[in-house]
Amino acid sequence: MNFREFLKENIVLFDGGMGTLLQQRGLKAGQLPERMNITERDVITEIHTAYFDAGSNVVTANTFGASSLKFSDDELEEIIKAAIENVKEAAQKSVSYAEKFVALDIGPLGRLLKPLGDLDFEEAVKIFAKTVTLGEKYGADLIIIETMNDSYETKAAVLAAKENSNLPIVVTNAYGEDKKLMTGASPATMAVMLSSLDVDMIGANCSLGPKELYDVIRDLLKYSKKPVVFQPNAGLPMVKDGQTVFNITAKEFASSVCDLVDKGVRGVGGCCGTTPEYIAELRKGIIDKKPKPVLKKNYTAVTSYTNTVFFGDSPLLIGERINPTGKKRFKEALKNGDMDYILNEGVLQQEKGAHILDVNVGLPEIDEEKMLVSAVKELQAVTDLPLQIDTSDFLALESALRIYNGKPLINSVNGKKESMDAVFPLVKKYGGTVIALTLDENGIPKTSEERVSIAEKILNEAQKYGIDKTDIVFDTLALTVSAENDAAVHTLNALKTIKEKLGCHTSLGVSNVSFGLPNRDTVNSTFFALALNNGLSAAIMNPFSVAMMNTYYSFKVLSGQDQNCSDYINNCGNSDTNNDIKTEELTLESAIIKGFKDKAGEITKELLKSENPLDIVNLKIIPALNEVGVAYEEKRAYLPSLLISAEAAKSAFEVIKSTIKSENNENKGKIVIATVKGDIHDIGKNILKLLLENYGFSVVDLGKDVAPEKVLEAVIEHKAKIVGLSALMTTTVPFMEETVKLIHQKVKDCVVMVGGAVLTQEYADSIGADKYAKDALEGVRYAESII
Repeated sequence: MNFREFLKENIVLFDGGMGTLLQQRGLKAGQLPERMNITERDVITEIHTAYFDAGSNVVTANTFGASSLKFSDDELEEIIKAAIENVKEAAQKSVSYAEKFVALDIGPLGRLLKPLGDLDFEEAVKIFAKTVTLGEKYGADLIIIETMNDSYETKAAVLAAKENSNLPIVVTNAYGEDKKLMTGASPATMAVMLSSLDVDMIGANCSLGPKELYDVIRDLLKYSKKPVVFQPNAGLPMVKDGQTVFNITAKEFASSVCDLVDKGVRGVGGCCGTTPEYIAELRKGIIDKKPKPVLKKNYTAVTSYTNTVFFGDSPLLIGERINPTGKKRFKEALKNGDMDYILNEGVLQQEKGAHILDVNVGLPEIDEEKMLVSAVKELQAVTDLPLQIDTSDFLALESALRIYNGKPLINSVNGKKESMDAVFPLVKKYGGTVIALTLDENGIPKTSEERVSIAEKILNEAQKYGIDKTDIVFDTLALTVSAENDAAVHTLNALKTIKEKLGCHTSLGVSNVSFGLPNRDTVNSTFFALALNNGLSAAIMNPFSVAMMNTYYSFKVLSGQDQNCSDYINNCGNSDTNNDIKTEELTLESAIIKGFKDKAGEITKELLKSENPLDIVNLKIIPALNEVGVAYEEKRAYLPSLLISAEAAKSAFEVIKSTIKSENNENKGKIVIATVKGDIHDIGKNILKLLLENYGFSVVDLGKDVAPEKVLEAVIEHKAKIVGLSALMTTTVPFMEETVKLIHQKVKDCVVMVGGAVLTQEYADSIGADKYAKDALEGVRYAESII
């Protein structure tokens, strides 16, 4: 029996933690645990055997950090080969009669992907692909992609797995106390995205104990179209007698986790702090439970990297202005590569109330594929709205879908065989909801009945690819009434039939109906109202059209979708008297807040002609950063917004530094930062560095895997008053403790702040740290309070 067959009829029992067990068996601080697959095979096999004996169906190979970032190609292959052989040997030694499977384990790379970090998306895919290829070569039964705290890195790993193997894929993400990933994605967003990518199981692991992750699992069960798996920590960590221990017993752990099996969870196991004892208790808890079927989810949705937009809750507005058709200024921006103009169009439409942004950069004079990829990447850096990727170029479409962070809306497929043959495989591979135009080889049918017939043909063809009707939104094609008197009638009839009889959502390019007529807004807004009344789910429209927006908010009021008429009243207060877009010049503050890096540099150059450099820093740059920082602290913005704004501020700082020698950094003093010895994960450290520098601190970055003695040397050399230490892995925390003690012993006037996924306030207190910073911005606030 293979894993997919087993999953259909069973609750899958995974294994538990590895790091803490290796520490108990002599893993030295800073030692790479993956090498123990070769050097201490007996130890590794013993742990695997204990998990199988406890009842685990799936035991994970000791390959969490096995990547080409850590090891040469030859050593990587040797490690993965040995790791999988160790699990296989354990399965043979085990006395358990349970079905057994070997999982290749893939953890995060420890670097943020562009544009937030320095690692290119395709490079990340290549790195993961090497591990995946070796895992399949040496006999893994499935792939577990775990502890991912970024949706984009998660997608890179999933694509690597899909493109380089046929193995089942289990994905578990690490959610924080705010129930989101580090880069802001909610459980709903990850469930929608990963379901669309067609992985086999979706879940949560690490970070917190079972009770703290209850709401995360509840949302995953609500939105995941795949079986849900849950592998929490054994509570919260603390240091006892020099060892990392956790605060929940095996029985308490099993009781909490098994309660969620009753809610529909189909896979259970443990992460940090859990042992074979915990898994044995889980086995007792699930032995008599029957697996609950995965309930069919009938939602239609698209996502950005953080947010999910559902069709059907309320009519959706798809902003149409990122499109060169009929827009001279936009065409010029495309030809000149003026990305800030394009980004501003996106941000302005979001401010006007658009829920999704259409992105069309098709122009004969440019490389559409290159520009579309660039526009999608840049827009996703400055807006958290989902994007509609709008192109008839199949190569450009695939390139954009590949790098899109989330589940996009795709515009479009139609009833032509050529179109369906090209688009549906891309939807299946990369995920997405696709707009389907009701036309075919014979053109656009005149009657509504013929358009509905094409819609049925498209649905039947999509099913052959395993694409459900919930991932198809039909456009019944608004044609100009000036050329055909009853065109709108047929469009509306087809729309209503598809909505009511086929049970699918609909979309229209509303403004097409009025081509050739005067006072087009009047015709468009009336047609829009008729379409909404006939069940229109989404409209591609201009959110700067007052008439269209008035119609939209009026319809919501009259259809009972606007509680207390609040949206309508707000719209009336904000409406302009015409359709002109406000084209006020960006200020430096707004450029930083919106994350327009190039524009921030340009504005700063102009300001320096008339203003004092330090005034620019203190009166414009720092207040803008503070505004974004407050939004981040209040959970109105997430890490990507913070980092993109920091990059824009950095651009402004660079202009100032190149013009005049600034003493601002020296005034605030030096801070030494490092990722502790044995840990190569430096995301948190790099974020802290970026923010500290933007707030005027001089940062001495020692990098990753830094010995305590090296940190001390830097503190003494630079006379630093603050040290920032980061660690992601429980196995490297002892080096953090050693570093803290060494600094306190040798330098009396230096404080140490610590942070990282495995730390808590209690944990930081137990190792003697002066400050626990839950995120980089809190670290900046602390530094400002000290210096």
